[in-house]
Amino acid sequence: MDLKKILSISGKSGLYRLLTESKNCIIVESLSDNKRFPVYASTNFSALEEISIYTNDEDMKLADAFKMIYEKLKSEKAISHKSNPKELKDFFEDAIPNYDKEKVYVSDIKKAINWYNYLHDYKMLDFTEEAKEEENKEDEKIDEKVDKKTKTEDLTEKEKKPVKQNMKK
Repeated sequence: MDLKKILSISGKSGLYRLLTESKNCIIVESLSDNKRFPVYASTNFSALEEISIYTNDEDMKLADAFKMIYEKLKSEKAISHKSNPKELKDFFEDAIPNYDKEKVYVSDIKKAINWYNYLHDYKMLDFTEEAKEEENKEDEKIDEKVDKKTKTEDLTEKEKKPVKQNMKK
């Protein structure tokens, strides 16, 4: 799931897809009605990729939180973001047990659940690509280790000997 081009724009409900960038604005498209419009630099907006949730350990990316909710609900839709605060907190604690209860407010939980449901409705919660990307990253790390090992084995004896420096006293 790629959240880099999914935006939340302050003052507007819903989520938006980034289409293109120009010199002084970006062009976005609403996920709900596919209407396109410019968003100027003076407007506050955030890519969902940049948003994190406070946890007791370290901050968790929103995509990881969505994945935990998705797995907890077995790919079903979450409860309504309009549920009472106790239900929202209980749901969030079940899905993300280590979230920081002091720093994450009910309003934050409402936004996260609303965004999750929004992405779920538009079938944008696909975690299969993420698993493939993680496998590719692991393969790349292994390849790098093999390359480093091969490079050190290819060094000639002259290159392996330490260089002596003349030291003046």
